[in-house]
Amino acid sequence: MAPRSSWGRRPGRVVCGWRGFLLPVLVWLTLLAGCSGLPPMPERTTSARLSPSSVTAIGRAVQADNPGDGRSGLRALSDPLDAFVARMLLVRSAEASLDIQYYIWRPDTTGLMLLDALRQAADRGVRVRLLLDDNGIAGLDGRLAALDAHDRVEVRLFNPYPFRTAKALGYVTDFARLNRRMHNKALVADTQAAIVGGRNIGDAYFGADPALDFADLDVLAAGPIADDVAAAFDDYWNSALAYPLAALVDAEPGAAPSSNDDNAAPDVNGDRYRRALRDAPLARDLAAGRLALEWVPMRLVVDPPDKAAAPPERWMAADLTEALGPVREQVDLISPYFVPGAGGTAWLARHPAAGVQVRVVTNSLAATDVAAVHAGYARRRVDLLRAGVRLYELKPEPGRRTGGVWPVGGSSTASLHGKTFAIDRQRVFVGSFNIDPRSLRLNTEMGLVIDSPAMAEAMLKGLDAKLPLSTYALRLTGDGDIEWVEQTPAGEVVHDAEPRASVWRRLLVTLLSWLPIEGLL
Repeated sequence: MAPRSSWGRRPGRVVCGWRGFLLPVLVWLTLLAGCSGLPPMPERTTSARLSPSSVTAIGRAVQADNPGDGRSGLRALSDPLDAFVARMLLVRSAEASLDIQYYIWRPDTTGLMLLDALRQAADRGVRVRLLLDDNGIAGLDGRLAALDAHDRVEVRLFNPYPFRTAKALGYVTDFARLNRRMHNKALVADTQAAIVGGRNIGDAYFGADPALDFADLDVLAAGPIADDVAAAFDDYWNSALAYPLAALVDAEPGAAPSSNDDNAAPDVNGDRYRRALRDAPLARDLAAGRLALEWVPMRLVVDPPDKAAAPPERWMAADLTEALGPVREQVDLISPYFVPGAGGTAWLARHPAAGVQVRVVTNSLAATDVAAVHAGYARRRVDLLRAGVRLYELKPEPGRRTGGVWPVGGSSTASLHGKTFAIDRQRVFVGSFNIDPRSLRLNTEMGLVIDSPAMAEAMLKGLDAKLPLSTYALRLTGDGDIEWVEQTPAGEVVHDAEPRASVWRRLLVTLLSWLPIEGLL
């Protein structure tokens, strides 16, 4: 008799048992691969932005103060309530067209209010083109299909998943494609005014989420730059990666995109935002036919929609470096997901030796919503500190409603989300671009480079005022270890480990830092 294993089975039976397990798995994966492809791209109508018109209400307000010398109008939207109100007012005031592009759109109070406003705009005869990344629209298929059924609306999904439920299964057979997302964020009304920045659509971005408060920054930009943003939208809208929603999702009767149905979020938030719409200074400005804008040189930088196939010289990062120009005195970076890699670390590290002040603000481990990204950043901290780069990490505690690129909630957990750079107190970048490999190489991004000493000064003045009590300042000990210095009303507190992060969360980051995943972060 053949010898038995310690489990009481013949060795050959163990192998057969594994084969019996693997065979159905392989069959399942084969079937999954066979049905995981996207449907053929249907015939689409190629469309383009409408010409800017000064006869619409938005057009008249923009042109009232336009100096006509090629500069564009600027209005910073730092307060989350103002950022929501500005979007709603542009949608409500549009008379010709709305071109809208977002990475995330949530079915909550603010998300549903904006969807309802789009439907109302279409009812007024406005042409609505809505382009959404398929990764950030969970729970919206039915509502989007109902909106798409309107004869003045078309919805397209960028780089869609092959499955409408259990989308993550698509990564099993098509990881390389699905790992690249459209991170762009823009809204253009009548090709005259645009909102560009770091905010997606959802309560957490507009100060309405009781659990999470994302600090962010957008810009209301008007004049020539709005036409540039609309032209970039056309490139994405007509790209081979933009699928008509109707080819992927069947319309569900009665799923009207209204904020007034039983699925809407609690009324308390909706009422607050409706009151803000009535009382907003921007609403009064539009009604008066003028906008209080600063007219400055402005440049759009944007990735091509086919970034995966494009050479690096066509990536947004190349244009961004050129547009920001050389650094002579000061670099201030605000990036919620900061993973500079070896190249970015070397670039930042060489500036302090040349007399350039470099300051970086990012999330602490306790404040970040993506621990894996923190692992990619943590491994570079010592090198940056040794080179003289000043690092600050946002505390997770709620902020005070003071505006700026800073947490403004009252009860939420604070988390930095704005992507803003200032160079030499002269030039500012506002957009969707994080300083990490994902923004550099994988996702498509966009933003504005703004030549405005006034905006840069206001941003840095706010940063100087809020850093001491809102962040941990990092420094090295004589032994080369990191300390987190916290300023409190009672005095200075020094931490020798990641503050307010559990042992398990710190252990997770340590383990993740050992994995070769930096290029995916």
